[in-house]
Amino acid sequence: MTTCPPTARILVVDDDPALRDLLCAYLTDTGFAVDLAGDGEAMRRAMQQAMPDAIVMDLMLPNEDGLALTRELRTHCAVPILMLSARGEEIDRVVGLELGADDYLAKPFSPRELLARLRALLRRSQGAGPAPELEGECFGPYRLDRAARRLLCADQDLGLSGAEYDLLKVFIERPNRVLPRDLLLDLLKGYERDPYDRTVDIRVARLRRKIEPDPANPVYVRTVRGAGYLFNPRGTES
Repeated sequence: MTTCPPTARILVVDDDPALRDLLCAYLTDTGFAVDLAGDGEAMRRAMQQAMPDAIVMDLMLPNEDGLALTRELRTHCAVPILMLSARGEEIDRVVGLELGADDYLAKPFSPRELLARLRALLRRSQGAGPAPELEGECFGPYRLDRAARRLLCADQDLGLSGAEYDLLKVFIERPNRVLPRDLLLDLLKGYERDPYDRTVDIRVARLRRKIEPDPANPVYVRTVRGAGYLFNPRGTES
């Protein structure tokens, strides 16, 4: 069975000391190394000392909020981000995912659910050893670099987030097949899902902005009305 690394390091960024201490105790007891930060500056200092395997990021932080910090991180770092919010409004979730967060959890939450989501993020981002070779790792001008979890175009890294890479990998493994949203959620998330979850649509939109010549008229990741999405590695109209 695939498991996350036993010594995975989690950085918790939250300005609530009580919640930080609770998560530190819980995650430490379940085998993680945990670093704590109360704001963006403390987050940067912690990451200079030790790069985390995943970040738990509160949306509402002093000075710089979680959205601004996620945007900053995504300019140079693909570390998985689980965003927390006391509000839990759909607009917050959508904006957070659009900016590059990999998952979203509304407060109050069960520590067991947070643990399940973190483990799912770590499984997807780190894996459990060498994976079998994929057929068709190249499409159009792009090449998938599995070892580094990157997408290259003319040897230039396109800077996919972890969530975008995972979605593209699912598509590449299943070319020319209609994949319903429910199936994509099951393949991507690895835990119980909300039937109204829009994660897949948001990730598809983000991925299209990076790989489609015209994201408004996609040729690689196509929408099949009422059915789901289809990946066409040839990128042709027919």
